[in-house]
Amino acid sequence: MAWTRAALGAVAVVATGGLLVSGGSSAGPRTPAALPGEPAPFLGTAVVGSGGLTAAVDAYGDVVDLRVPGPAGRGLIDNPAARQAAGTVSPTTGIVTRIAVDGGKPRPLWQADSVRQRYLPGTNVLETEARFGSARVEITTAVAGSSLERCVTVAGPASRQIRAETSFNLSPGARIGCAGAAGRRAIRLSAAADRRWLAQARPLGPGAPAWARRMYSRSLLVLHALADRRTGAVAAGARDGWVYVWPRDAATAALAFAAAGYRSEARRVGRFLLDLNLDAAARFGGDGPPVPGRAAQGDAWGWVAAASRATGLPLPPGHPIWRNRADYQEKSPSSYLANAIASAALPADGPKSDHISHLSARRPEVALTRRLGDLGSGWDSAAAWAVRPFALRPLYPAVRASLRRALRTGSRFGLLPSQDWPGRDPWTAPTAWTAWSLAALGERRQALRLMADLRRAATPAGLLPERVDAQTGLPASTTPLAWSHAFAILALRELWPGRS
Repeated sequence: MAWTRAALGAVAVVATGGLLVSGGSSAGPRTPAALPGEPAPFLGTAVVGSGGLTAAVDAYGDVVDLRVPGPAGRGLIDNPAARQAAGTVSPTTGIVTRIAVDGGKPRPLWQADSVRQRYLPGTNVLETEARFGSARVEITTAVAGSSLERCVTVAGPASRQIRAETSFNLSPGARIGCAGAAGRRAIRLSAAADRRWLAQARPLGPGAPAWARRMYSRSLLVLHALADRRTGAVAAGARDGWVYVWPRDAATAALAFAAAGYRSEARRVGRFLLDLNLDAAARFGGDGPPVPGRAAQGDAWGWVAAASRATGLPLPPGHPIWRNRADYQEKSPSSYLANAIASAALPADGPKSDHISHLSARRPEVALTRRLGDLGSGWDSAAAWAVRPFALRPLYPAVRASLRRALRTGSRFGLLPSQDWPGRDPWTAPTAWTAWSLAALGERRQALRLMADLRRAATPAGLLPERVDAQTGLPASTTPLAWSHAFAILALRELWPGRS
């Protein structure tokens, strides 16, 4: 049977121009309906890049976020998280490919009969494949240098006419490639560069199963995409609202790079963190300025100090404060467990005030409770931090007991951050950091159980969402999340350490 094929250089291209109005009002356009069992259109489910130009791609092959010059850089696509949450994303957002079969109306991939997504092995080159009856379309997306390369191939029986057209809704400055053979060559070169980078990783130890090696490689490639290769700024995710540097997230990425043998990448991230004013804000832009809207958090100094120790850099400057500051759950003011654990190794215990004046980060009972001194406040998965990375050995017995309580309430997709967490959707970062510490405590069976939960929470392409729907396991937030993949690397290396 004959087949017809076309690449982007031969298909119709419609440049729509202009930007959408930001906001989350229900009066705006409606986000198109998802295919059954798939995430909503325009929620990124994959990331493409290698620390420069960075793109997020949804489950239907649409480019829904694009950043220059690096992962935490300026956005070229207007796709606010508020619109995503409100379901008011215009179907003309970003870069969307539509397929017309036998003279019919061009249809986007969220109207296909089926769709699937995967990476070329060992690369950040993404393939999205969809079927419209007997017609098939494949979109290959990659970053080569400063250009986004995007090839569309359509195929079907010779008796059918199949046409693809791609619309672009970008701000000025975007460079889109893939003009025939030159674009395909650029994609091959991008894949080869990714594989060369990945080959430098310290491998997992003997006995690591194939699933563990796949998760390890994919997690390293996620960090490769989300860590700016010029500055060391690590974006939490390739999505509006997440394209910032949180000190604890980036510090975990530095720990993961160091554990995997990427010393130069780890030190680059560490140096970026040392240049931040940690008292100024909870999050920072790609060039280091504080981002307003969220106050400084009480665990930042401790995490940056952990990254500094792992990379041979000096400790961060300043006089860290952990009391009465928000913690990783981003509630303020607080005197929460995570802050206390991250600060326990400090020379001083921190300023004392109000009802917590008698409490100390060094007291073992803090590992049992969400709020210091309140035994009824429930478990917190951040108790695991007392084992890894902060190694507070006197707390290990209490941590073990606390994490066992957390495990009893877990789902098949992982853990909630804490007992009093609002909502029931599991979060992948607490699941991965708990697995890391359980492995370090010798609780291998329980650690492997959580790694199995992570595998179920991952997308078909192997990416970890920030959180997933408790019933379906579909991504319910930013995908992938750098923090989750960094902890996955550290957990895997704790389970199968290999050579140092």
